[in-house]
Amino acid sequence: MTYEEHLDEVATLLTEIYTLSDEVAIDIVMRAQDDEYFSGHDDDPSICTQERAELDARAIFKKYRPAKKRTGNTAR
Repeated sequence: MTYEEHLDEVATLLTEIYTLSDEVAIDIVMRAQDDEYFSGHDDDPSICTQERAELDARAIFKKYRPAKKRTGNTAR
């Protein structure tokens, strides 16, 4: 797969594995890309595989996952 297809697959996996919205998944991929997480993928497209996309999705979710929203009783 191409570099762009790899990024799309990582975003898709984020939505499937972690039940994120497309918007949140794309934001995570874009932040990882801004931090040059995927620079090696761009340099060596042979690592753009399905297996690597699955590893990348899990790795970037750990680092860039959205903050948990607080719920519950806010009584003081």
